[in-house]
Amino acid sequence: MTERALRLGTRRSKLAMAQSGHVADAVRQLTGRPVELVEITTYGDTSREHLAQIGGTGVFVAALRDALLAGEVDFAVHSLKDLPTAQHPDLVLAAIPRREDPATY
Repeated sequence: MTERALRLGTRRSKLAMAQSGHVADAVRQLTGRPVELVEITTYGDTSREHLAQIGGTGVFVAALRDALLAGEVDFAVHSLKDLPTAQHPDLVLAAIPRREDPATY
């Protein structure tokens, strides 16, 4: 029996897709399960307002959080710098991928 693909929520930006692709590859290697990228558009992606006007923290992550809570995705990848300081009580920050060292380029 083939296992269902794990659904990884990600923003549609080039950076988010690249970061999520690296995580998806690592999860595939570790679990042997297929991983499907689920592109999610956030309010921060569509708003024409300045970031300071729309609230800054959380505007790029709220839709990912909502998708997790609704069971639409199994896990999500997002830049740690954009996460709200207070963690949602029903979610867990499960991993932080190792950063690449620019000195090795």
